Amino acid sequence: MNDETPAAPRRLKVKVKTAKRRTQSSNRWLERQLNDPYVIRSKADGYRSRAAYKLIEIDDKYKLLSPGNRVVDLGCAPGGWLQVAVARVGSKEGAPRVVGIDYLDVDPVPGTVILKKDFLDADAPDALHAALGGHAVDVVLSDMAAPATGHKKTDQLKITYLCEIAIDFARKTLRPGGHFVAKVLRGGTETQLLAELKRDFAIVAHVKPPASRSDSAELYVLGKNFRGRVAEAAAETDDGEA
Repeated sequence: MNDETPAAPRRLKVKVKTAKRRTQSSNRWLERQLNDPYVIRSKADGYRSRAAYKLIEIDDKYKLLSPGNRVVDLGCAPGGWLQVAVARVGSKEGAPRVVGIDYLDVDPVPGTVILKKDFLDADAPDALHAALGGHAVDVVLSDMAAPATGHKKTDQLKITYLCEIAIDFARKTLRPGGHFVAKVLRGGTETQLLAELKRDFAIVAHVKPPASRSDSAELYVLGKNFRGRVAEAAAETDDGEA
């Protein structure tokens, strides 16, 4: 598989003919898919979805994934981010360093452990920790998104909640110096989420990778160089002295 960002292919634009059973919106979606350079490239490169390039572009810029890292991928279906993580950290079958979780079915990805489970289940964090042999995590990735309702505010609240749960998991499992990335929706509470991350990470940022469609409200919050445990210890010391 090729990790390079896809160049726009030289090909004629595909036009979709209207079918009796398809709505106009379905036709527009299908036409966009057929002409999307990331969709075309993902098929050629063997990635399970165009979303793989979002992680590739984020990692190329921020250098989150390193050989030997232990990685947790929250909401890992259909597996594109798992594929990228395996290649970049060098996870091997028989000694996996990448663990994914999703309540949807995910076909096996060599070099990973995939848990079919809802991350919101109370025992999910312990199950993920056990799958990594109890080791601290180097990178927590979250591409989780609740099914869209079509109501903007409701969808923003849902994805913000998922991000907050992912942040809490990262605080409890990341090693010092670890990294975090999670999907949010623009116009929600992404600024407040960044403020929350600033307490625990040396570097925080909003990220809109090129592979994320320009007309989408999707973007990512990123925290680099985790220092939460140090901050917690300092706070406890201050409280004790008071």
